Amino acid sequence: MTNKSQPTSRRRYDDACGTALALDLIGERWALLVVRELMLGGKRFSDLKADLPGISANVLTQRLEGLEEHGILRRARLPPPASTQVYELTEWGYEAEPIVQVLGRWAVRSPEHDPTQWISAVSILLSFRTMLDARAAGDLDAGIGFRFGRESFLGRLKVGALAYRRGPFDEAEADVVFDGVPGALAAAVYGKVPFGELEAAGTLRVRGDTNLARRFTELFALPPKFALPER
Repeated sequence: MTNKSQPTSRRRYDDACGTALALDLIGERWALLVVRELMLGGKRFSDLKADLPGISANVLTQRLEGLEEHGILRRARLPPPASTQVYELTEWGYEAEPIVQVLGRWAVRSPEHDPTQWISAVSILLSFRTMLDARAAGDLDAGIGFRFGRESFLGRLKVGALAYRRGPFDEAEADVVFDGVPGALAAAVYGKVPFGELEAAGTLRVRGDTNLARRFTELFALPPKFALPER
């Protein structure tokens, strides 16, 4: 008889170490990226699939079922007029954000990291929360709007921290708005590509306080790469 108190799994490490259990919970391929995509709010199945290029519908279904079984996410239904099912993290699921942040900060030190690859809207915004230099931000208090196609977020930079509100916003609420594709914003922030170049390419528009926009891009930097041992 199956023990109902323990979620079923295809493979388990059967190891008392918390790290081993963490891998039982979120170690399957794509699982942690599904969690990442839900960090700023619930999403429909179709949105998750669009934001995780390369995942099949079948694998996404399996990961969602597994994460739900483990208590990391749950299904919810949006109120009318939407009346559609979304997947959202549980309170415990949201506690995984520091894991995503620390793992990401550790991994980008690898010489294999390629910052020019595709990146999702949620991923770039979470990277800002991870890479923000709180001392450089100082007492800056500003509303930062982000529009990435079908997704909009209003960020609040205050006391050296970034908080986000997902959904439509009035531009009067934002001191500056970045409108374009996440990869272009990543190029501006981490690659220091000039706004003019990105605007000419049609991948990013900046509206509002352009001086604040430039200062915003200076608040983040990728950590240095580690040196591979000589062979």
